[in-house]
Amino acid sequence: MSDTTRTAETLGTDVAADATGSGGTGPVPRTGRGRALAGRTFSSLQVPNYRRFFTGMAVSATGQWLQLVAQGWLVLQLTGSGVALGTVTALQFLPVLLGGAWGGVLADRLDKRKLLAVTQTVAGALALILAIATVADLATIGLVYVMAFALGCVNAVDNPARRSFIAELVPAENITNAVSLNTTVMTSSRIVGPALAGVIIGAVGIAACFFLNAVSFLAVLVALWRIRPAELHTVPPQRRAPRQVRDGMRYAAGVPDVRVALIMTGVISTMAFNYQVVVPLLAERTFGGDATTFGLLLSATSVGSLLGALFTAGRGTIGVGFLVVSAAAFGTAMTVAGLAPTLALAFVLVVPMGGAGAAFVSGANSLLQIATAPEYRGRVMALYTVVFLGSTPIGGPIVGAIAEAFGPRWGFIVGGLTTIAVAAVVALSRARRGALGAPAAASASPAPA
Repeated sequence: MSDTTRTAETLGTDVAADATGSGGTGPVPRTGRGRALAGRTFSSLQVPNYRRFFTGMAVSATGQWLQLVAQGWLVLQLTGSGVALGTVTALQFLPVLLGGAWGGVLADRLDKRKLLAVTQTVAGALALILAIATVADLATIGLVYVMAFALGCVNAVDNPARRSFIAELVPAENITNAVSLNTTVMTSSRIVGPALAGVIIGAVGIAACFFLNAVSFLAVLVALWRIRPAELHTVPPQRRAPRQVRDGMRYAAGVPDVRVALIMTGVISTMAFNYQVVVPLLAERTFGGDATTFGLLLSATSVGSLLGALFTAGRGTIGVGFLVVSAAAFGTAMTVAGLAPTLALAFVLVVPMGGAGAAFVSGANSLLQIATAPEYRGRVMALYTVVFLGSTPIGGPIVGAIAEAFGPRWGFIVGGLTTIAVAAVVALSRARRGALGAPAAASASPAPA
């Protein structure tokens, strides 16, 4: 399937054929097309193991956004500094940058379900420590730095294991759908979590958000316990061997679609996906808002993100062309949102920004899962985690400094223009090779560049 835009009628026929198993030999009634599209969009939820994991992650992801908003607001209260916000973000993701590749090796070697149980338990304990410290009035910027770094160490292992585990929960033909629905969990939680955090902080205080996040990890642990191992689509664990990290990097560099997706994600994540740095500054300094304004702006972004993730979930095979289009749309929307003259218009403009951003993230994640051979999936998803999250220690302080020096709007504008430039470079390069719309396919060994 190419990444060119198809007509609604063609899409309806393809979806009906996929949903029913028929060859699509006859026309599909219009009402049937809508039901078939909806069925395809949520098809992975018919798999019991995925449904359990999806539900647990939905609860936990909301809790994590409560903590992210509370942490950002706590840092502003303690320091009033955009650079400090960027530093906390950098410390939280620095371990992913430095150790994420080894986390992928663990994901390929170990039982992912058991590994996730350990990482989720530790993350919950860290949230509880921060909650207790805040209640006891012991929270300092130094403690926040330490807790952020510790959580980053957990995420360096958790993220590649969790992302590659999704491919074991569903059949191969459902991977794109499952990955996109997983993105809807994260983006839906961003609709509920930040808005709820703003209300909780105003009514009860910052510590309550940390406590609720600690409790939310129980939902994931219960889901992991209820998953049936016999129904997982696992691959044999990789044996311990020398140079496995280097081998994974060599593999990723040798598969063109994997290489392009990782490069695009790395550059765009460094400069554009720094909402936790730019949005609180935009809310407070540009529009004179408070924690509620911050939370609502993130929620508005997440409304668009949910729509973008659902759109991607309803697609078939993802290719580089989809990444180029979604990145160009994301960059354009981000640049325009940075120029919004009023808070009301900013609320409107961040919706398409969030939608295009989520489409790019879902698309890149799906393409990597599909184009990667199963025995390398943990390591490739670790590299994705490194470039997606690990780039934040670089981008967070840079964007924070830009926002401090030139104003919060420029945090969005610089990120948007960078994203547009990346999309243009990849489009021109792939167009010359005639490979822009080529569908992804798993490569068992590195292909020539």
